[in-house]
Amino acid sequence: MKTHYQILIIGAGTAGIMTAAQLKKRDHNLEIGIVDASELHYYQPAFTLVGGGAYDKKKTIKPTKDLIPKGIEWIRDWVTSINAEQNSVSTKDGRQFTYDYLVVCPGLVNDLSLIEGLADAVEKGVVCSNYIDPEYTWKLLQEFKGGTAIFTQPNTPIKCGGAPQKIMYMACDYFRKKGLDKNTKVHFPMPGSVIFGVKPIAETLMKVVDRYGIDFRPFHNPIKIDADARKVYFKQTNMVDNKCVVISDGSTTTDDSIVEISFDFLHLAPPQTAPQFIKASDLVNAAGWLDVDHNSLQHNKYSNVFGLGDVAGLPTAKTGAAIRKQVPVVVDNICKLVANGEATNKDYLGYSSCPLITGYGKLVLAEFNYKNEFTPDPKLKQMLLSDSDQEHWRLWVLKKYLLPYLYWNKMMKGKQV
Repeated sequence: MKTHYQILIIGAGTAGIMTAAQLKKRDHNLEIGIVDASELHYYQPAFTLVGGGAYDKKKTIKPTKDLIPKGIEWIRDWVTSINAEQNSVSTKDGRQFTYDYLVVCPGLVNDLSLIEGLADAVEKGVVCSNYIDPEYTWKLLQEFKGGTAIFTQPNTPIKCGGAPQKIMYMACDYFRKKGLDKNTKVHFPMPGSVIFGVKPIAETLMKVVDRYGIDFRPFHNPIKIDADARKVYFKQTNMVDNKCVVISDGSTTTDDSIVEISFDFLHLAPPQTAPQFIKASDLVNAAGWLDVDHNSLQHNKYSNVFGLGDVAGLPTAKTGAAIRKQVPVVVDNICKLVANGEATNKDYLGYSSCPLITGYGKLVLAEFNYKNEFTPDPKLKQMLLSDSDQEHWRLWVLKKYLLPYLYWNKMMKGKQV
């Protein structure tokens, strides 16, 4: 096997496969290698549907070997370190690869240790998470007989920031269909200050929250789970004093602003970070994410390194939709550099998208940029949709049927969507 590549890509996820495929279409003479030991590739956007019993998880999985573009060498190994000064990458099997250009897109990792007791709660099956096992979420939903249901998320960046509330809305709809809503109280404590950062989307979601009778609590950061007592603890992040407060549902804050809530059902998005070999490199910013220019996606220190996808330190949502817009910019800039030019493409303006399921057969489509401006795709009008900030059944059809088709048959093959 070769040890030097013109372009080396770390990660065979959405970003890695798309970048490789588009680079090959742009210039079939490029020598490209992808480093990733994962044998399976997952279409993760459908995990919410799996968690709500509306999608078969088997349909979200394909062998990685079937997706590696023709003419690309797949290095089945894990990266353990990057030495950008020497243009080299080391792997778990003790190999070293060098490159002219490096594309870093290994995704992110769950770090259960960042919430006390979370790993224990997951191991004991007390907590479910679509980020870990969406089929188990569906199992617990079916077993739920009523009581207190809590949905929450950490204060770290996560894949698709809207995902923790998507499954909550599906669960609320499920509880209604099963007649459980009358003896169920749903809570949504979360660290942020608003339900969603894009104003017209937030306005719609607050109506959904009101419809389901959800107790929405901003400024609540989950810090501890007691699996045996089935209690979850939150740190209130907006307390201006340390007074103890008794809340109407019986939960209390202690003198140090800790809120304790007992639960019968708990879904949690785990804290997420960049992989360790990224954090240990000199490629990261102060927050531990890949330090790239927000518009060109070129590394701010090493001009022959690019980063995109979930690992990139960009002030926008970490979604597949964001990657769809990032890849053409990275590909164009690398091709410009290969041709002895400069990475002058700065066209990525922070576009991301979050299809927010609000119930079975209903969805709101949040599309936005770095400025949190609502930026709906003009193509939606072809689906007779001019108000994608409102709930619509056609958007559900887009999410469940059209987007998976486009992913496997267009995006993964390097075709523009």
